[in-house]
Amino acid sequence: MTTLSSTASSLAEATSSDSALRRFLHGLPGVDQVGAEQRVATLGTRSIKTTAKQQAIDLAIRMVDLTTLEGNDTPGKVRTLAAKAQRPDPTDPTCPATAAVCVYPDMVGIAKQALGSSGVKVAAVATAFPSGRAAMDVKLADTRDAVEAGADEIDMVIDRGAFLSGRYLEVFEEIVAVREACGSAHLKVIFETGELQTYDNVRRASWLAMLAGAHFIKTSTGKVQPAATLPVTLVMLEAVRDFREATGQMIGVKPAGGIRTSKDAIKYLVMVNEVAGEDWLDPDWFRFGASTLLNDLLMQRNKMKTGHYWGPDYVTLD
Repeated sequence: MTTLSSTASSLAEATSSDSALRRFLHGLPGVDQVGAEQRVATLGTRSIKTTAKQQAIDLAIRMVDLTTLEGNDTPGKVRTLAAKAQRPDPTDPTCPATAAVCVYPDMVGIAKQALGSSGVKVAAVATAFPSGRAAMDVKLADTRDAVEAGADEIDMVIDRGAFLSGRYLEVFEEIVAVREACGSAHLKVIFETGELQTYDNVRRASWLAMLAGAHFIKTSTGKVQPAATLPVTLVMLEAVRDFREATGQMIGVKPAGGIRTSKDAIKYLVMVNEVAGEDWLDPDWFRFGASTLLNDLLMQRNKMKTGHYWGPDYVTLD
C-alpha cells in the first residue's frame, strides 16, 4: 500500500504506467467521510472577531479571483470588473486589490490592457471549459491562445469522464501537456468535484494533478452544483499538506463556486490555517473563485470601519 512518506523517486515511478498510477492512487488512505464532515463542523464554530476579523476580511479580498464567465460577457463588463479588482472600494485607498480577474480566453487581452501594471493577475479558463470535452489539439490551442494574449494563469478542467472511467494516465498526460503549453503562466487544475462522487476520488484527483505539475488544484467551474464545499476543500488541503511533506513542493488550493459571504470565507481561512498551515494563508497559495463574494466582504469591511452597513446599492452588480 502506498504511503504518504513516499520518496520523490517512488512518486516518479508511480506515473510510469497506467497500472502503476492506478496502484498509487488506489493505495492512498481512504477519506473518513464522517470524520471530515465533523471536523469541518467543528472548525466552523471558531469565533473570529475585532482585529482578527478585519485582517481576515482584507486577506480574503486579496485572495479573490474576481470572475465573469458568462456567454454575454462584453469588453465593457470586463473593463468594469478590472477596475473593481484594482480598487474594490474607490472611497477607501486602504482597501486591498484582488488577486486576479478570471475571464474566458477571448477576453484576456481586454483584461490585460485594463489591469496594466497594477499587479492584479489575469486568469483564463481553458481546455473547453466547463465540460473539458474536446480534442487534445483544441485544448492545447485554447491554452496557447490565452497565454499569447497575456494570461498569467490558466484554469484548466480535467476530463471527468476519463477520470471516472479509471483512465488516470490519460488525465495525467493531458495535465502535463497543458502545463507545457502554459509556458511561464501558472496552471490551476479544476476537478469539478460535484461530479467526482466521493471524497476518495477528490483525494485521488488532487494527487494526480499535483504529480502532473499543477501549481494549484481547484474545486469547481462554478457551473455544476454542488460546487465548492468545506469538506471537499478539507480533503484537498490535506492533500497539498501531505504532498509538501513528501516532496517539499507547495501547491495552491482554490475553492470556487457558491462562496458568497464573509462568514463563509472566514470559515475557509480558519480551515486553511488548521489543516494545511499558516504558509497557505497567502494569495500565492490560496484563492477564492467568486463573482459575488467580494461585495459581501466590502460591506462587512465598511461595517467594521464605520459601524454602519452598506446597502446593496453601494456596491456594483457584477
